[in-house]
Amino acid sequence: MTVTPELIARIAAESRRALEPLVGLDWTVRAVDLDWTCLETGEHLAEGYFAHAARIVAQPRDRFVPARLILAESAGPEELLEVLDACAELLRCVAAVADPAGRAWHPWGVSDPGGSVAMGAAEGLVHTWDICAALGSGWRPPAELCAPVIGRLFPEAPRADPTDTLLWCTGRVALAAHPRQPTWRWYGAVPG
Repeated sequence: MTVTPELIARIAAESRRALEPLVGLDWTVRAVDLDWTCLETGEHLAEGYFAHAARIVAQPRDRFVPARLILAESAGPEELLEVLDACAELLRCVAAVADPAGRAWHPWGVSDPGGSVAMGAAEGLVHTWDICAALGSGWRPPAELCAPVIGRLFPEAPRADPTDTLLWCTGRVALAAHPRQPTWRWYGAVPG
């Protein structure tokens, strides 16, 4: 399955649908198995969308683009959702007009715009799950959104339910005969 810029738009809409009912809860609790609070995890996700968009535009050869996105101290969950929507749309727009031959450095593989979208998509799905799980929601990333991410970033993944597989690939859960991974990585390099 091909990763397209529209995947980010679909994931952003799904994340908002999952997170919006939770805005009244305590986002200062730790996200599941992370050192960040739920609010900090959301900020990290927004920064990830921004960073992937910046990489597509700047095409650095040996480092990340030296910029950060920081959520305002006064921002709460509602404002965070607005920032997530904006940064996801930024990534979608940049990827939609990018030269497919463009390349940008990432420590897990020099990637093309599709790879950057896939990395942003993986972060969107798993960090939404991290927040939802910490706040008691039973939300799970939709299989149809997970499948293209697995196909692009985790080519050696076991064949199983795409949602469970993506959560396993990113060290969140065990998968049938495969124990939970204490360390993991994706493969962002252009396939070929």
